[in-house]
Amino acid sequence: MRDYVEIGMGREARRYYSLNDIAIVPSRRTRSSKDVDTTWHIDAYTFNIPFVSHPTDALATPEFVIEMDRQGGLGVINAEGLWGRHADLEGAIQQVVEAARDEFDFVNEGNTQGIAKLQELHAAPLDTELLSERIAQVRASGATVAVRVSPQNARELAPVVIKAGAELLFIQGTIISAEHVEAGGEPLNLKEFVGSLDVPVIAGGVGDYTTALHLMRSGVAGVIVGSGQSTNDLALGVSSYMATAIADVAAARRDYLDETEGRYVHVIADGEVYRSGQAVKAFACGADAVMLGMPLCIAQEAPAPNTYWPSVAAHPRFPRGAVDEVFLENFAGGQPTLETVLHGPSASAGGELNFVGALRRTLAKCGYTNLKSFQKVDLAVER
Repeated sequence: MRDYVEIGMGREARRYYSLNDIAIVPSRRTRSSKDVDTTWHIDAYTFNIPFVSHPTDALATPEFVIEMDRQGGLGVINAEGLWGRHADLEGAIQQVVEAARDEFDFVNEGNTQGIAKLQELHAAPLDTELLSERIAQVRASGATVAVRVSPQNARELAPVVIKAGAELLFIQGTIISAEHVEAGGEPLNLKEFVGSLDVPVIAGGVGDYTTALHLMRSGVAGVIVGSGQSTNDLALGVSSYMATAIADVAAARRDYLDETEGRYVHVIADGEVYRSGQAVKAFACGADAVMLGMPLCIAQEAPAPNTYWPSVAAHPRFPRGAVDEVFLENFAGGQPTLETVLHGPSASAGGELNFVGALRRTLAKCGYTNLKSFQKVDLAVER
């Protein structure tokens, strides 16, 4: 039964829970972590680990995306980022890093100079030929190519990136619906649009059952829950408390599975995940995969080492993401590799490293050998 509380006369609100509000409860059975299968299958694609990188230039150069694939995960390219705007991609990213480190604004939850530099760089026109060349570079490596477009620009950019080699299309914003309506323009009806494409579509972010069910009925292969490390709560007053949101969308997945007599839509969690324990809780709530943002920026292969921003930080009029610096004082041995972040070994007890190892160990401690069965694990509320 959903929990509603009265917040004033005649006004109720539903009680939601974040990932930090819940805990996983082990059963009496345990297993060896060597017996745990972390494989993730979506459509015709198989990944050894169920981790996806957030589509931000803070994480994505062609080299990083290729390395993410080599480590068993999925790297996502932002088609509307710097890839198609600047021939010197690494130089443009370094400009953001340097601007951000000049001044950090703790009051405004980020660095205004870093955001201003992002906006300046994103003001350059999008060169679809340059974007296509870089997508083709990733495709030529043999890595699975996933590309993100915004709902506003999906109709224009999707054919471009698919022709360049995109195998999975992410239609992702911080808030999305099954029909994007824009004054003076033709609405983007996802059901019609998805049906016209030759590649699987993953869409989001959503935070509720109804929107998720509408997206599933549009024919998407996956639904993204949450808005990443955005500042929607500060800027818009909108938040997705991830434990409840994932569980609600997982319920929509179950009902849609029954409705269609067997069509399974994957749930990808994107938000509130900074350490491995939070990622594991996301799986326990019903996620099939977890999108990692800030946790990956500490890797040596990240193009903006120790600096992170979500894709929405570059919005020209209303940015909803900070340019953050991530500190590494607690890590012995200096800057970890992406392999260490994902697979370990770790010398830190705080969950910053070895995300896959944490997932394997928790499943084993709770008596499960695969992610699907782990979604039934017992949970406790910590407050």
